[in-house]
Amino acid sequence: MTQLFELFATNLLPILVVAGIGFCLQRLLQIDPKPLSRVAFYACLPALVFQLLVNSRIPPGDLLRLMGLAAILILLMALLSGAAARGLRLPPGLAAGFVLSATFMNAGNYGLSLTKFAYGEMGLALASVFFVASSMLSNSLGVYIAAVGRTSYVRALIGLFRVPALYAIALAVFVRAADVSLPFAVARPIELLAQAAVPIMLLLLGMQMSAAGPLKRPGLLALAVGLRLVVSPLVAWFLAPAVGLAGLASQVGILEAATPTAVTNAIIALEFDAEPSFVTSAVLFSTLLSPLTITPLLALLAR
Repeated sequence: MTQLFELFATNLLPILVVAGIGFCLQRLLQIDPKPLSRVAFYACLPALVFQLLVNSRIPPGDLLRLMGLAAILILLMALLSGAAARGLRLPPGLAAGFVLSATFMNAGNYGLSLTKFAYGEMGLALASVFFVASSMLSNSLGVYIAAVGRTSYVRALIGLFRVPALYAIALAVFVRAADVSLPFAVARPIELLAQAAVPIMLLLLGMQMSAAGPLKRPGLLALAVGLRLVVSPLVAWFLAPAVGLAGLASQVGILEAATPTAVTNAIIALEFDAEPSFVTSAVLFSTLLSPLTITPLLALLAR
């Protein structure tokens, strides 16, 4: 029990405290999180991904395997939650919101912070690769799930090219392959933006959680949260060795798979009218309940 409390206090409590500050700020000052979200998405996150990949020495094989793990896991969770939605005969909008809630994890705001606290800079670098892969699928498959019958898959795929962290990966690979040393005037601004990424994302997490409305469909919500917090890391536990991951890369992949419902799901659901209130509730409750599942998972991964 002492070990579990220490794991919670060290790795999860800081996330909840900073997110709680963001929650209170939004409630007290009515701050619009959208401009801050865009700053994080288009400036801080790409800088963080670029810096981590340039300064770390992730083997190319682990990079590809982590992206493969994220892609296969998300596809499996989409199929599983989609089958559950069909079995429950949910109407199209609610079915889309349910699948979004169960499938796409918060590998950014929550996952990057968690892996940094748990596994340091190397863990954070590995987590950034998982995050980029999940973000690519969220902006393509996620948009398609939410917009079935409302837009084409081609339009959904266009969203993939709006993920700036994707270009940060390509640029980092080029810099490493060419063995280029960045001038101080370029490296320092990137470093400053990267340092701002994690605290800004945690504040945003709390600010966006404050938008949750009254609880609706508690049984269905419990199922979505269970799929996200319990089934997803269980699938990743068996999937990681199957794709060739081991050691720290495997631990990071499984931990990212256990993170709560992504905040971006609520934005996508709102845009395409896929039961945004249900998705926002899934974000809130999966985040609040995540310490109960992630704390023992950290203990298991440490063995």
